[in-house]
Amino acid sequence: MSVFVGVDIAAKSFDLVSRVEEKSSKAERFSQTSQGHAKAIKRLKALKPSVIVIEATGIYYLDLAVALVKADLPVSVINPKSFRHFAELKLAGSKTDGVDATLLAEYGERMSPRLWTPPSEERLALRDIGRQINRLTATKTQAKNRLHALQSKRATMPLLIEDEQEGIALLDRRIKRLSQAALELIAGCGELSTHLANIGAAKGIGEATAIAVLAELCVLPASLKAPQVSRHAGLDVRLTQSGTSVNRPARLSKSGNAYLRAALYMPAMSAARHDPRAKAFYESLVARGKKKIQAQCAVMRKYLTGIWACMKTGSAFDSTLLFSEEHKNA
Repeated sequence: MSVFVGVDIAAKSFDLVSRVEEKSSKAERFSQTSQGHAKAIKRLKALKPSVIVIEATGIYYLDLAVALVKADLPVSVINPKSFRHFAELKLAGSKTDGVDATLLAEYGERMSPRLWTPPSEERLALRDIGRQINRLTATKTQAKNRLHALQSKRATMPLLIEDEQEGIALLDRRIKRLSQAALELIAGCGELSTHLANIGAAKGIGEATAIAVLAELCVLPASLKAPQVSRHAGLDVRLTQSGTSVNRPARLSKSGNAYLRAALYMPAMSAARHDPRAKAFYESLVARGKKKIQAQCAVMRKYLTGIWACMKTGSAFDSTLLFSEEHKNA
């Protein structure tokens, strides 16, 4: 008799529902603490599930998923987008933690999702550092914009300008310290060191950007193909067409990893200006009527494809393999 379990994750708690012979149990709630995880593991050991389905929402699922795998329990972490489509197919009108957990258990029964393998602790630590660097860099950009606005006004108090400058200097020190910690983690793993060097060969990608990109990609399963990685980053194109009356312009889904998109934005902009092939590709898209931001995102997608190929093959980034020579010669 197969048992399927769905776990709906929240910031402070999670709900667990088991499903046997198409009948679901009532939701059981556990706290998002080490003690709560231990209680859930004890309960799941008694159930002996075929699979435990968890939705990969935010950061809250990760600690629990890792704890379950360490307890030798079968865990499947699924994409929120695929679960949303499943819920729509089931015509689930209500959305509560208990209902979601029940649907997740049914998803495990109907869809037979693949089991999840957690990344190493070093890679998880690198991802956390990379995301903190990403957040601090965004804060620094905001502070620099405020400083520029203050310096553009004649009547601005010198105290306000000094305060923003001190804040930017503090952010620089924090980013530098975290970058050094990331480099030390990477240096301890030969594979990550090779990846960092190969990614850094791309025009427009400096050390900080290479760390940010590597931090996000190193925790992904190596079996993913380039289109799947593009979907993970939210750089896949979404078409909306139905019959003859609905035919909306294609748009980026933006439903994936925002940290990865943020890390790739400036390198793609630099490549579109300074890499001859990337520039020709960008300009050919604009000439065909694409908006500049659409062409920019296309370069981002190309760059991501090239970086993932570097990580799969262990070779340095090479733009000649991404951008056609015909664009350059046009």
